[in-house]
Amino acid sequence: MKLYRAGEAAFDEALERLTSRMEHLSPKVLKTVERILADVQKGGDKALVRYTERFDGLKLSQKELRVAPSAFKEARRKVGRSTLRALEFAAERIEAYHRRQVENGWFYQEGEEISLGLMVRPLRRVGLYVPGGKAAYPSTVLMSAIPARVAGVEELAMCVPSKTKRPNPVVLAAAQVAGIEEVYRVGGAQAIAALAYGTETVSRVDKIVGPGNVYVVAAKRAVFGVVDIDMLAGPSEIVVVADESADAAFVAADLLSQLEHDELAVAVLLTPSETLALEVQREVAAQKRGLKRKRIINAALKGLSAIFVVEDLRAAVAAVNAVAPEHLELAVEEPLELLPLIENAGAVFLGHYTPEAVGDYLAGPSHVLPTSGTARFASPLGVYDFLKRSSVISTSREALKKLAKPTITLAELEGLDAHAEAVRRRMRSRRRKG
Repeated sequence: MKLYRAGEAAFDEALERLTSRMEHLSPKVLKTVERILADVQKGGDKALVRYTERFDGLKLSQKELRVAPSAFKEARRKVGRSTLRALEFAAERIEAYHRRQVENGWFYQEGEEISLGLMVRPLRRVGLYVPGGKAAYPSTVLMSAIPARVAGVEELAMCVPSKTKRPNPVVLAAAQVAGIEEVYRVGGAQAIAALAYGTETVSRVDKIVGPGNVYVVAAKRAVFGVVDIDMLAGPSEIVVVADESADAAFVAADLLSQLEHDELAVAVLLTPSETLALEVQREVAAQKRGLKRKRIINAALKGLSAIFVVEDLRAAVAAVNAVAPEHLELAVEEPLELLPLIENAGAVFLGHYTPEAVGDYLAGPSHVLPTSGTARFASPLGVYDFLKRSSVISTSREALKKLAKPTITLAELEGLDAHAEAVRRRMRSRRRKG
């Protein structure tokens, strides 16, 4: 890993690149996605079949787009009892965490004449996108579907790319554990188009959630407004803040755990300890040699990943808040002392025995997190993402009398005389009921 020291010109330049790492979609990608969206909107299932064969090498009939119910039972048999137990254990923990996020509506009275409130309702139908390119992600199924179920979403439709007519059995088993019965063998921008616009087989949804490649991200951005989306997820990233108490082997393992996701993944260490920095650098080089995804890791290490030797922990925190990472580990002796200073992070892991990996699978919070610096304003996927809110207002005749004059004044200031007249008519009316 590249190493930078505070005070060096290269240090500031490398940190600046991290803080401005938002992925930019190329014109070529945008043009391709625009064409795919238009084709699916016009051609429906036929376009889905054509693109699935073109991009995934999978030739399907229209009837084969949706996974048959029998495939779920077959998947449960294939994965075995120990895998099912792990999925069910993770599901229980994820549900328990998200039960605490449930929102309820509320009302209050202003005297006896005005009632104000908030009505909370779940979305009716949600589309889940689960990546299937470089690896299978049953954890993403659980992390996306369970918060939606807890929120009260009635219908969940899942799209997952597949190279064969039998989708990954662990992904299907996870779908069944999460209560999903509607799964489609469709990926990429064409899946986002199907969920957003609908086809003969796929009914349109109200919102699309879940990470994907650059084409999926571009498609989600393009259909926003037709449907809602959760976020525009970029490559995975981790920042570790560590002091002298940290174990270099632990830190290196956690950095590598994110780098194996993708060639564009980012792993960063911020530490005031030169000794630890050099030890971690050696550990990364040694540990990666035994990993299956070494090729991906080596490619990612050529990107923005780096070790920064900072002046002190406060300087490390300042860098964290500027970078706004997806995952943040505080591998320090007193992590609770630093936590109040953290303003921007998708998920925070405290202490030496809280690896980011446990958050990926079964700690409880969803691992669908803001990336590319969007933790400055965005939050992890949660129950609140599957709820909509309606304001509720009730005023009696007597209450309206009190509000009429300032309402009319403000309406006339804006030149909206029909607004003012809507109030005046009620004040002139002799109607007493209602």
